[in-house]
Amino acid sequence: MIALEKLKARLIADEGKVRHAYTDSEGWITIGVGRLVDQRRGGGLSDDEIDYLLMNDIRKAEALARTYPWYESLDWPRQAVIVCMLFQLGLVGLNGFKKMREALERQDYATAAIEMLNSRWQQQTSARAKRMADVMRTGVWLE
Repeated sequence: MIALEKLKARLIADEGKVRHAYTDSEGWITIGVGRLVDQRRGGGLSDDEIDYLLMNDIRKAEALARTYPWYESLDWPRQAVIVCMLFQLGLVGLNGFKKMREALERQDYATAAIEMLNSRWQQQTSARAKRMADVMRTGVWLE
């Protein structure tokens, strides 16, 4: 049987380990340890790999959400809105919603929803922002 840890170490030494997409020596888009993802060359990710990455990203966004003192007081649908916003906008982006966050501290969900729509985010992704604002206002998750 192959010694997987030795093989892994050899491939990392030969290919390098890159934490972002890059163009390899042949001009193909690659990630990680020589993983071809360039569609022009037949590369890509499996559904399992996409789900794995997504779940990691959701866990990271939820961990960030838990840093807000008001997060735990929200019901599940409103928590999900905050996680979705963090997923899309990151911590710096969500921190830009000062009036929304202040409204959430007061459990004023109607004002929080209004503040979500009074944003550049709403201009950039209007349907998404409206869906999330509706959930924030009503506390009902939209399927």
